[in-house]
Amino acid sequence: MNKIIIEYFSDVLCVWSYGGQIRIDELKKKYPGKLEFHYRFLPLFSSTANRMTREWGHRGHYSGFNKHLQGVMAQWDHLEMHPDVWLKNVPASSVNAHLYLTAIRILENNGVVSKDDRHEFQRHNLFEETIWRIREAFFRHNLNIADIKVLDSIANDLHLPVDQIRQLIDTGEAQAELCLDFDAKETYQVPGSPTFIFNSGRQRLYGNVGYRILEANFQELLLEDDINCNEPSWC
Repeated sequence: MNKIIIEYFSDVLCVWSYGGQIRIDELKKKYPGKLEFHYRFLPLFSSTANRMTREWGHRGHYSGFNKHLQGVMAQWDHLEMHPDVWLKNVPASSVNAHLYLTAIRILENNGVVSKDDRHEFQRHNLFEETIWRIREAFFRHNLNIADIKVLDSIANDLHLPVDQIRQLIDTGEAQAELCLDFDAKETYQVPGSPTFIFNSGRQRLYGNVGYRILEANFQELLLEDDINCNEPSWC
């Protein structure tokens, strides 16, 4: 049986992706070896100043957004958020983090970085763990994840090849790869972060989707795959 591929679009500064990681982890835990997530990045916070002015300028700006997120986080008991998020050490953009992660994705695809799940990270491989630590650096520790030194520190902690990551950014290869994510966003008509794409774009789940809905969509594809492998389709 082939693995079910789920393409996952998100921005590292999206609180719903931060809170929703537990659902991805649970799905991987429950169906080991049966699914594979392909992580893609959206420019939701490509310019945080512009986004705050446009969407929160009339609602308290950064302080209003912080208050909103505190209310969101109060609904979750599995995560922590620093009280000064979006008030201090505000990242100008999520693009640097996305470029950094895209460079790691290239190294993973080239076999330089292992794709295997590693026990010390529970259900995360190195690439997934890096995504998580960047999110956690911002939301839990209030670090400026647009700062390349912060990203280098996370990569060094994970023993990732920082020089090779930087080279892919310096040569523009990471930028070219990231643009493919933006192309895929248009192809799939992805509305925002987070978005799950199933079945080569035929199914789409957007937003703060509950685990049961996510699992039900996956189970349906798993059932179809089993049927197609064992008997002719009647439709």
